[in-house]
Amino acid sequence: MVESGPLMLREWESFYVIVGSSAGALTGLQFVVLTLISEAGMLRGSADTLSAFGSPNVVHFCAALLVSAVASAPWQGMGPPAFAVGLSGACGFVYSVAVLRRAQRQQDYRPVLEDWIWHAALPILAYAGLVYAGIRLLWSTTDAPYIMGGAALLLVFIGIHNAWDTVTYVTLERARARAAKVAATRAAEQHRATGSPPSAGNRVEPPGPPTQRPSQA
Repeated sequence: MVESGPLMLREWESFYVIVGSSAGALTGLQFVVLTLISEAGMLRGSADTLSAFGSPNVVHFCAALLVSAVASAPWQGMGPPAFAVGLSGACGFVYSVAVLRRAQRQQDYRPVLEDWIWHAALPILAYAGLVYAGIRLLWSTTDAPYIMGGAALLLVFIGIHNAWDTVTYVTLERARARAAKVAATRAAEQHRATGSPPSAGNRVEPPGPPTQRPSQA
């Protein structure tokens, strides 16, 4: 079944207004995350680590915003929006593959399965969906808006999850470091009071570098 292309996109206008507005507003979330990490003194690691786990979140939000803008524009035919969506998906796909290579190349920590899913697999799937949606838009098929809308919404959820995961990690690491500092202070006070070195049970080792979660946004 084939529908009029521009009319088909206009029926999704409210959806893309919501998705685009959310993506634009949430772009600032990543700047908040980086600020929290900087204030916590945890902004460390290589450029590959930041490029693999920080910058992509902004790219995902901007891609969702771009797709929403393309879908909301007053097109007279389906050729231009189909080309724009397909090109955006292709660029995002290539970028996601590059992000995957950076994540494999960096040596600051060891990613877990959840990291590979949310930072690599799902973004590649979302951008591949945009490429396919662009192809389907050329034929004005009824499934094209669903594929395009689902991919754009998935990109928003990916950015939200990754930003929240980073904030949670920073919070837990700060609490862990604070607890270790308090324990070390108490052990030192005990040593000064008794004149004996801290026992093995009270000795506190300084926290080592994280190996399971990224140290950057």
